[in-house]
Amino acid sequence: MRPGERNLITDVAGLQVGNATDHVLRSGVTVVFCEEPATAAVQVLGGAPGTRETDLLEPHNTVQTVDAVVLSGGSAFGLDAATGVQAGLRERERGFAVGPHRVPIVPAAILFDLMNAGNKDWGRYSPYRDLGYAALENAGVDFDTGSAGAGTGALTASFKGGLGSASSMLAEGFTVGALVAVNALGSATIGATRHFWAAPFEENGEFGGLGLPVPFPQDARIPRTKLSARPTGTENTTIAVIATDAQLTKAEAKRLAIAAHDGFSRAIWPSHTPLDGDLVFALATGKSGRAPAPEDFIALCAAAAATMARAIARGVHDATPMDGDVQPSWAER
Repeated sequence: MRPGERNLITDVAGLQVGNATDHVLRSGVTVVFCEEPATAAVQVLGGAPGTRETDLLEPHNTVQTVDAVVLSGGSAFGLDAATGVQAGLRERERGFAVGPHRVPIVPAAILFDLMNAGNKDWGRYSPYRDLGYAALENAGVDFDTGSAGAGTGALTASFKGGLGSASSMLAEGFTVGALVAVNALGSATIGATRHFWAAPFEENGEFGGLGLPVPFPQDARIPRTKLSARPTGTENTTIAVIATDAQLTKAEAKRLAIAAHDGFSRAIWPSHTPLDGDLVFALATGKSGRAPAPEDFIALCAAAAATMARAIARGVHDATPMDGDVQPSWAER
């Protein structure tokens, strides 16, 4: 297993990613655009999710594929971003056919970034619909990580969070990619150090190459959360997409999303808390032209967890400082 050419989720054939960033708002939107409808599923393990169109992703429900997936800041206001993406897709005549009409299928998830020192005095309507439209217009195979898109105003317990991505090429011939906006209640780093929990999975020094700390800190097992520093530290949630070019059923895509959550547990301590809305969408483009054998699917699930852990660390590693930050960036300390 090795990183793809870009080490981004767009190494999975058939996917593009676009960001829209507002630094005054300290928030933004990230969209994963499926060049052709992709099989999709979702798994929610956080206790405080904010979502749109996730029920239809259950394997027993009718719609099998989606046109795009949205990750957004803005708490529940950010769900408007999917409306903007839907508008852009309708202009492209994309969507689920219902008689003479097409309805773009755009599941979405949000993170809470309202209390990060950005100006949220936007008037009657939030800006997220327009940010969603702009993010779709910006979609391509190359995109910014760190303090961009849905990761613009993200925070963790120790450092600024951010938008992270990674990819893996498997010996079995499949590609796996991860995209994540890291805004966790917990920490992606070990104790008071700059070492990442995801260090065992790091490829080519992609998030600093520090490895694990030696000796291991005595306080590492004590959970570090935003609540420790700020009693009102409820501005949380890590939201992500795991993708592959394998041909998967909807049920298999859900299993891939479940496996990717293991990457959360490998990279964030603690994760999946009652105050996080931790969620993973899964997308299968099928561009490899084949379905995995049972033993290959196990390798695919393992790669989903490892790739997600790396993407989380990269999101924190890539964040950049701004005036008025309430947390330092990893690079600053």
